[in-house]
Amino acid sequence: MSTKPILVFGYGNLSRGDDALGVLILEHIEAHFDLKNIDLLTDFQLQIEHALDLENRELVVFVDASVKSDIAFEFTQLKPVRDLSHTTHAMSPAAILDTYQTIKNEIPPPCFLLAIGAESFELGEGLSENAVQNLLKACKFTETLLSTPTLAFWQHFTT
Repeated sequence: MSTKPILVFGYGNLSRGDDALGVLILEHIEAHFDLKNIDLLTDFQLQIEHALDLENRELVVFVDASVKSDIAFEFTQLKPVRDLSHTTHAMSPAAILDTYQTIKNEIPPPCFLLAIGAESFELGEGLSENAVQNLLKACKFTETLLSTPTLAFWQHFTT
């Protein structure tokens, strides 16, 4: 099985309210896109092993819930950063890029973070109304991104 050029990595926990946003966006993509050039990956949290999932990619977008509940979503380009998250059970996307750069001795592919505004992360809760609205906006935005999967196009939308 060959690696597809685009990776969308949604992470979070479906059992923890708005933390499910990163995973739920993958369901939207799967229902609305031809996945011949897109890989979808999900997990509860980022782990050091996920650095290898960046290999042979042209573009990568990490999708996660954000504690910034006052925004619908934020889209930023990531740079490799060695932070302390590599010593914990959950890593930051920037630390994943740094790990890739360290183990592969090459620059990681262009990676972005789509952070969707969230406010409630309690175990057993559903999505908050705010998160539902933010998810709808983020899904439309993701449709725009994936309709033109080029670095220049994606960089046009970064904050």
